[in-house]
Amino acid sequence: MDGFDLTSTDRLLATTRTVRRRLDLDAPVELAEIRDCLRLATQAPNVNNSQAWRWVVVTDPGLRERIATYYARAYEDRSAALRAQTAPDDEPGQRLIASTDVLADNLARVPVLVIPCALERLTPDMPIRKAANLYGGILPAVWSLQLALRTRGYGSAFTTLHLHYEREVASLLGIPDDTTQVALIPVARYSGETFRPAPRLPIEEVACVNHWATPFTD
Repeated sequence: MDGFDLTSTDRLLATTRTVRRRLDLDAPVELAEIRDCLRLATQAPNVNNSQAWRWVVVTDPGLRERIATYYARAYEDRSAALRAQTAPDDEPGQRLIASTDVLADNLARVPVLVIPCALERLTPDMPIRKAANLYGGILPAVWSLQLALRTRGYGSAFTTLHLHYEREVASLLGIPDDTTQVALIPVARYSGETFRPAPRLPIEEVACVNHWATPFTD
């Protein structure tokens, strides 16, 4: 055994949350720490060890402003649908709307935006196995990045709304046409106390053993 501190490791895994409202937009960010987190992220397993990824780290205020403009356009349509389907007494739903509103309104102020990219173009006719390889080759590294950021006092969120304007953002940042952006990760220090585990469905409802109809029970 490698002797991991299971208490700390389990707490990290159980409490690394999507952070929107608690991003501290005024706290300084150490780019050396962001680089360290990216180094750790690139240790993640990936398809055939091809490391077919690039990570675009956006810190320039003007570029962040323009990306935020595209994000806000996409969010306007998305939030209208979300509000229409969320009842006024749906407290979790209303909290989600309030949280996403804050991010959309303040994305330009988030000090670092990370755009992970796969070095292959997703196409409408791509076989499901190849599409799975494309995303499976980078998403473990994205989550590793978010975990590493958390250990250093940074919050992050996995967002995709800017992909409604993927080509425009690609042109803005010089991302090649044969590359697929897979997410936009806002990064900033987080404010307040630590995070708690979130409510989740019981394992018996989401995991099975040997057959879809056989719940994974004690």
